[in-house]
Parts: sequence; structure tokens; C-alpha cells
Amino acid sequence: MSLEAKKKGLKQLQSFLNSYLSAFQNDNLHDGYQEFNDIVVKSKQHNAWFSVQNIHKAIGSWVEALSEENINTWLKPYDLNNINKKKVAIISAGNVPLVGFHDCLSVFLTGHDLVLKYSSKDKFLTPYLLKFLQNTGNFDSKLEVTDGQLSDFDAVIATGSNNTSRYFEYYFKNKPNIIRKNRNSVAVLSGNETDDELKNLGNDIFQYFGLGCRNVSKVFVPKGYDFSKFFEAIYGFGDLIHHHKYANNYDYNKAVYLMSEIKLFDNNFLVLKEDQSYSSPIACLFYEHYEDLNQIEKKLNIDRDLLQCKVGHLDFTEIGFGETQSPQLWDYADDVDTILFLKDL
Repeated sequence: MSLEAKKKGLKQLQSFLNSYLSAFQNDNLHDGYQEFNDIVVKSKQHNAWFSVQNIHKAIGSWVEALSEENINTWLKPYDLNNINKKKVAIISAGNVPLVGFHDCLSVFLTGHDLVLKYSSKDKFLTPYLLKFLQNTGNFDSKLEVTDGQLSDFDAVIATGSNNTSRYFEYYFKNKPNIIRKNRNSVAVLSGNETDDELKNLGNDIFQYFGLGCRNVSKVFVPKGYDFSKFFEAIYGFGDLIHHHKYANNYDYNKAVYLMSEIKLFDNNFLVLKEDQSYSSPIACLFYEHYEDLNQIEKKLNIDRDLLQCKVGHLDFTEIGFGETQSPQLWDYADDVDTILFLKDL
């Protein structure tokens, strides 16, 4: 199948997703979109972290990403002709809706067959959209969806925790592979941020309940930083505490810290704890003071393999406030070019 045909298929997907969101907002879910809305509802019922709002946020991000201009920019550097078809296994995470969809798209675009081992937390959305792409008639990749053990494949892309990655590295050592581990995202504040920038930082922290590797889990702040302005800016996210799983995590982690007599900042839906680690629990945000920005730049450069996003308006930060959960198609996870990996199999 030609690349132009595949691009046409992506545009059909974008149009479908955009029309679905519009139909939902206008309470006009006729037959063409009711089936997909049932998938959205089923996903929410299966995984309480997958609120309809968050699923729609993920869908909206894909609508924006799959513009004709973005697709052309993404694929322009690659020669995708004469690729030797292989069977590629994707072991997907399930922390946020559609988190493994980019990998699956990359397999389809390079013409390989796909074996998707979905996460038990996200078993409906991605398979449905992949079957939609197949039904456009613009892709010739075979699709196998499973929750069982993988046995017949030529290469693998696997995403998991640091613990599971060690298993992946051993099990798949004789196959071409991309193995992704835990990463976290950080923000570096100068103290001169506007209210809007801090509010946008709230999106980076709270979108998808903070479950994604692109969610900010730690902030670096100048010594003596006053968090009151930050708390005022993120006040609008307070409804998160009404989500039972988020509230349970907030109550549990706060109680554990208080019993350990750890000094905290708290606004009744987010706990701030001073900590050198990058990975904070749900409903918590770690912070660390600095006196020299050059030292922070050096530290983040040394730890670059632990980080997904560096947020701020400083020279060495790479992503603006509020932009972490809207990556471009060419913003590859862990900076590993998935298309290039698949093209050269």
C-alpha cells in the first residue's frame, strides 16, 4: 500500500474522531458514533482512571496531531518504500488512554504486521481504532490483538516499569527491540512565572490524574520560593479530589507523610513534599530548592535518561508550560525514533 494511501487513512481517522467529539458535545450520537461512544463508556467502566473527560482529551490530542501538515512533517524524512515486512509485537502500557497508539501507528505506516499485547487497563480503545484504520482499506498490515503470551514475532516494542523492563531485556535479548522504562517529567521555575503559566503547569501536573510519564512529578524552585502564588493558580483543579481513586491516594500518601512527621505543603487536593527523587506518588508533587540554575541544568543533563520532559521558560528547558500532554507526532518517547527502528528491520 502506498504512503499516500496510508496518509489518506490517517485523515479518515482524524475526521472520524473529530466528528465523534462534535457529536458528543452536541448530544447527537447517531449510529455512526454510538458504537465508539460505547467503547469509551466501556473503557471508563473497566478502568476508573479513564474518565470520559480524559479519554476525550486523548482523542482531541490525536485530532490535533493528525493534521495533514503534521503528518507530512512527520513522515517527510523517511523513505518507506521497499520495506521488508516483519511481524512486530507491541507490549503496551495502560497508564493513560491510547498511550501505545503512536507505536501501533508507526507499525502500520511502515507496513509491518502488528501483534498488539494490550494492557489489561486499556483493552478497548486502541484495538477499536486500529480496526477502524484497517477498515479504511488504506493499510495492508495484519492485526492480531491478544492478552496472552507472545510467541511468533520478529521485533518488539515494550513499555513497562523499571522492574518489568529487566524481564523484557532478558526475554527479548535475541530480537530487535525498543524497551522503555519509567521516566518522569520535571518543571524548573524561576519565580517569575505568570499566573497563566502556573495554571498551565497545573495541566502538566494533573492531566490524566498525573499518571503519565509526561506529567510533571517534580518542580525545581529557587531558594525561598513562596508556593502561595502556585496554589492560587492551580485552585481550579480542586475538583480532582471528588474522584474516589485520586482522593484515596491523596488521603493515603498524606497520612503516611504526616505519621513520619515530614514537613508538607497542602491545599486539600495536592501534597507538596521536598524530595530529591523525580517520581512522586499520585496527588503528590515533589519539589527541590536551588541556588544556582547552572547546577540544575547540569543535573538534568546528567539524568536525561530518567526524564521525559523538562518544562519551563528557561534556555535549557524544552517544553512550554501546559504542553507536555500534546506532543507532536515526531516527539518520540525516550527520544528513540520508532519509525527509523521499524524501517530498518
